[in-house]
Amino acid sequence: MAKGKLYLIPNVLAENTTDVISPQVKEVISQTQYFLVENVRTARRYISSLRLGLTIENLNFEILDKKTKPVELEKIMQPIFEGKDIGVISEAGCPGIADPGSLAVTFAHQHDIQVVPLSGPSSMFLALMGSGFNGQSFAFHGYLPIQKKERIQAIKTLEAESLKNRMTQIFMETPFRNNHLLTDLVDTLRPDTQLCIAKNLTGSDEMIQTKSVQDWKRVKIDLHKIPTVFVLYSA
Repeated sequence: MAKGKLYLIPNVLAENTTDVISPQVKEVISQTQYFLVENVRTARRYISSLRLGLTIENLNFEILDKKTKPVELEKIMQPIFEGKDIGVISEAGCPGIADPGSLAVTFAHQHDIQVVPLSGPSSMFLALMGSGFNGQSFAFHGYLPIQKKERIQAIKTLEAESLKNRMTQIFMETPFRNNHLLTDLVDTLRPDTQLCIAKNLTGSDEMIQTKSVQDWKRVKIDLHKIPTVFVLYSA
């Protein structure tokens, strides 16, 4: 029996923005019955919001998160060996980028299963595009360390690498810690280092602004609980 395919299905980044989801993505979802998700409730709500005429109760959802063990992953991937397609849905944006969906992708490659990434909103790339920084040499670091001492050291390292290699550095933080990270950034980075703040991307109150660290020190901005991507460049 031919194996099914593993589809990487993008999710919205902000509320009430399903218009950014392409017809291709909607078609794949409408033809798929098995999904791997981080949170079943939010995944069901996302699919319902697309208004595809599906009966949500007839769909199968399995949890795939950073705690998923190899033996559990093998079990939830079984439908694909029976010829069924499986869709991986991220909590926001594209699966596999700062997201446990990469576990399923690795498994698929190890078992000669076709992986089909679908295009959709990615906060990392949208922030990079809107920053004005070097788009040919960049690195995405996901989440910086939680502990303040380690976080400040990471910030210094990113700035030094950017200065040395003319490399754009992209990272994020859990929304309720955004303000703490911003404080550490403006207190640690050189005054002339450029910092882009991209918040609530694709949302109605989206903001993408690039300023020097010196200029950011004069700006009052509240990022608490707002999905935000930070991009820095030092030259």
